[in-house]
Amino acid sequence: MSSPSAATGTTPQSTTRGAPEGPAARVSRLFLPLIAVCTAVTAANIYLAAPLLPLIAHDFGSTPSAVAWLASVAQLGYAAGLLFFAPLGDSVNRRRLVGVLALVAAAALVAGAASAGTGALAAAVLVASAATVVPQLLVPLVAERAPADRRARHVAAVVAGLFTGVVAARVLGGLAGQAFGWRSVFVGAAVLTAVLGLATAYVLPGERPRRRGPLFAGLAALPGVVRHSPDLWRACVRQAGMYGAWSALWTSLALLLAGDDGYGMTTAAAGLFGLFGLAASVVAPLAGGLVDRFGAAKVVRSAYLVAAVSVPLFWLGGQVMAALCAAAVLVHAALVASHVANQTLALTTTSAPATANTAYVVSGFAGGALASALAGPAYGHWGWGGVCAVAGVWLVLGWAVTAIRRER
Repeated sequence: MSSPSAATGTTPQSTTRGAPEGPAARVSRLFLPLIAVCTAVTAANIYLAAPLLPLIAHDFGSTPSAVAWLASVAQLGYAAGLLFFAPLGDSVNRRRLVGVLALVAAAALVAGAASAGTGALAAAVLVASAATVVPQLLVPLVAERAPADRRARHVAAVVAGLFTGVVAARVLGGLAGQAFGWRSVFVGAAVLTAVLGLATAYVLPGERPRRRGPLFAGLAALPGVVRHSPDLWRACVRQAGMYGAWSALWTSLALLLAGDDGYGMTTAAAGLFGLFGLAASVVAPLAGGLVDRFGAAKVVRSAYLVAAVSVPLFWLGGQVMAALCAAAVLVHAALVASHVANQTLALTTTSAPATANTAYVVSGFAGGALASALAGPAYGHWGWGGVCAVAGVWLVLGWAVTAIRRER
């Protein structure tokens, strides 16, 4: 493991009290803030289509429930990108990889803005989401550099950036979409992705690849790493259940808020509902402290209980706005607490943190993509109650499957 100075590109002299700050030190200070901001943009890209579904459907002469599957395509694309690209962080030039992926994602978003139908838009969303995996290439480095007794807090800082991006996607995406059209939102996201991706690549320290051998050796090692670590396996399954429940509810929420059979809000007004997601950004640092103090298992159990309470509140929220607001706060708090705990466990339970993190995040997004894919048809057949049923089933599966193995 490299020393902190080697990891950040600074020298002991550049951090000496009273010494002038050199270019390397100034670049180092930008590293963590850029990761957090880049994480926010990544999350926004993945959920960019969700608040814009009514506008996209109107543009293509369809119904919102008929295009709801676009939200699951984005999550599936991100899971695929993590599976193939995240393990490359240990075997290729990370700086070059980050820059290339940022440009590919930006180009795909522009293509999505120019698409003439749902098929072309889905393909563009798939590629853009697969390429916006930059933060997950760098999270293992954040955890590696953090002091052992504050590791969860450092991971939580990145997670807070992620959920800030989720909020931005729904709030700013909805407002901008209503004012300028959904295509303009895609173009704006492309510009941000390119600028922040290249800036992050610039501040990355020069390093040699840690792993030699075949390019996708890390991908091949994934099954073995998960199989030999019960704690990692449990973190993967539980987060897939938690993330699937949240994803089914959150990606379908625009259908309830803006639909004629729901609250009949405008896209901009429905987007403002995403402000309740700020609860996640507030909870993230608190969850990090709780994990450092009480351990990951207790925090995940508590998060599942909170999520279980939120599901019936979401169902009631189909008719009562106050219940919907309370449920939105609870489910975000549950998701972020579970994520901080499970990701910290994934990064520290094996000797291959980059591979373990890939397995963990892929599992979560795969669970979310499948739940979102089911939530759209469920809403079309059974309304909002069908979406809540999908979320409840995902929570039960996530907990019940892992209960058969003894917890550490």
